[in-house]
Amino acid sequence: MEAERLDFGKMGYGCNHYRRRCSIRAPCCNEIYSCRHCHNEATTFFNNPFDRHELVRQDVQQVVCSVCDTEQPVAQVCTNCGVRMGEYFCDICKFFDDDTEKEVFHCDDCGICRVGGRHNFFHCKKCGSCYSIALRDKHVCVENSMRHHCPICYEYLFDSLKDTIVMRCGHTMHHECYQEMMKRDKYCCPICSKSVIDMSRMWKRIDEEIEATVMPEDYRFRKVWILCNDCNDTTEVYFHILGQKCGHCNSYNTRAVAPPVLPQ
Repeated sequence: MEAERLDFGKMGYGCNHYRRRCSIRAPCCNEIYSCRHCHNEATTFFNNPFDRHELVRQDVQQVVCSVCDTEQPVAQVCTNCGVRMGEYFCDICKFFDDDTEKEVFHCDDCGICRVGGRHNFFHCKKCGSCYSIALRDKHVCVENSMRHHCPICYEYLFDSLKDTIVMRCGHTMHHECYQEMMKRDKYCCPICSKSVIDMSRMWKRIDEEIEATVMPEDYRFRKVWILCNDCNDTTEVYFHILGQKCGHCNSYNTRAVAPPVLPQ
C-alpha cells in the first residue's frame, strides 16, 4: 500500500517538458508554473517584453503537489497526501521527473542534472561540460565550449533540452542546426571557420577545375597572401578565381589577406 501511495498518478501529471506530480512557485515573480521552462517561455521578450527574466532552478523553495494541491517546501514526497512528486528527484536542482527512461543524473561539475545516464558520459574539465564517452580523448578541447549560444539559433547550449554536437574544431552547436547547415552545403564552423568534415575529395575536385581553367594573361602570374582557416598558416600563392590552395595543408578553406599583385 505504501508503494501504491508513493506511485499514485505517476506519468499522469506535468507539462510538455516533464512528467511530474508537482508545480513550482517561481521565487523571482511568485507565480506558479509547471516547470522552469514553462516559466521561461511565458516570460520571453515576445510574450512579456516588460518583465523578461529566467528562473534560476536552484532558487526554487516551494512546490505545489498536483495530486492534493498542497503547497510546501521542496521535497520528493508530499507532506500531505504522501505521493512521490517525482520518481527522480534532485534536491540541488529542485528538479522532479517521473520519466526514469531518460536516465537523468546530476553532474556535480556541471552543477545541473543531465539526461542519458551517468555511465554514458564524462565531464571534460576544460570544456566545462559533460560529453559522450565516445568523445573521451577524441575531441579538441575548447574552454567552456558549451557555455555559449548556438551559432545558428542562438539558444544557450549549456542547459538546452536539444541534442548538441561537438565539431572537429571543438566548438559546439545544436545537432539539428548542424544538420540544417549541412543541407545548405555550409561546411565551415560558424565560430572559427574551420572545416567541420573531411573536405579532401572537394579539394581534389577544385584542383581539377583549376587545372582546366586557365586564368587570363593579366592575372596568370599574380600572387596573393592567404590565411588558411583550417591550419592558420599564412602563405603567398598564385591567385585563381576558383580559389587559393594552402601550401601547408592543401585546403581551399582560405581567405585573401592582401590583394593580388604582380611578381617583381
